[in-house]
Amino acid sequence: QVQLVESGGGLVQAGESLSLSCEGSGRTYSSFWTMGWFRQAPGKERELVASINYNGEETNYSASVKGRFTISRENHKDAVYLQMNNLKPEDTAVYYCNTTPPRNDYWGQGTHVTVSS
Repeated sequence: QVQLVESGGGLVQAGESLSLSCEGSGRTYSSFWTMGWFRQAPGKERELVASINYNGEETNYSASVKGRFTISRENHKDAVYLQMNNLKPEDTAVYYCNTTPPRNDYWGQGTHVTVSS
């Protein structure tokens, strides 16, 4: 019913940038109120790193990424983006998009980001 597909991950060196995309589909996607980017590093629990409300007027970031990451959305494309600048090795993780709070049925496969030092 709802599909979220993440893309844009890759292998980069510390200090470089990546841009992630999340494309949504399904008959209920338009009912999403707030969207976020989550990440899960090896051996760690999944955490929310950025969120954006439905009309894009309010954004929030975790302390670890604030000032480096920017979340945005284009509702007419059913897309959410995450611009990641000045990447650090500790940003290495699988990145997912979902509603905030997340819905268990909406988790996709994520996109891998690896940052080397």
